[in-house]
Amino acid sequence: MKKLLTTFSVIALMMTGNLAIAQAKVGYVNFTELVKALPEAAQIKGKVDAYSNQYMDQLKAMYSEYQAKGQEFQKQQASMTDAIRTAKQEELVNLQKRMNDYQNEAQQKVAARTDELSKPLLEKVRAAIALVAKEKGYTYVLDSSQTDLIVSPAGDDLAADVKAKLGIK
Repeated sequence: MKKLLTTFSVIALMMTGNLAIAQAKVGYVNFTELVKALPEAAQIKGKVDAYSNQYMDQLKAMYSEYQAKGQEFQKQQASMTDAIRTAKQEELVNLQKRMNDYQNEAQQKVAARTDELSKPLLEKVRAAIALVAKEKGYTYVLDSSQTDLIVSPAGDDLAADVKAKLGIK
C-alpha cells in the first residue's frame, strides 16, 4: 500500500509539472532593432563617435610622428654609430609601444563610455518588453537578435507591441 501511494504521488507530481510547462508562454523580440529604432540611439552614437574621434586624432598624430621618425632613421641609418642607431631603434620601439598602449586604453574608454551612455536606453527597452510580456501573459521573451528562431509564430513576436509602448512608429 505504501509503495502504491508513493508511486501515485510521483505520478501526480510529474503530471503537475507537465501542466506547468504546458502553460509557459514564450515570445520574442529583436532587441537590437528595438534599441536602434529609438531616436536616443542616434544621439548616443553621435556622442560616442565624437568621443572616439578625440582618441583617433591623437592616435593619428602619434602615427605620423612614428612614420616621420622611421623615415628619418631609414635615411640616416648608414651614417649612424652603433650607439645612436640602437638608441633610435629603441625610441621607435617605445613609440610603437606607446601607440599600442594608447589604442588599447582608448578602446577601453570608448567601450566604457558606450556602456555608460547606453545603460538607461537599454533599461528603458527591457522595461517596455517586461511590461508587454506581463500584459500579454508571456512567461519568457527571447532576444531573436541573439538566437536563431527556427520556428516562430508571428503572434509571439512582441516587437510591434513594444514599439508602441516606447512610442516608436
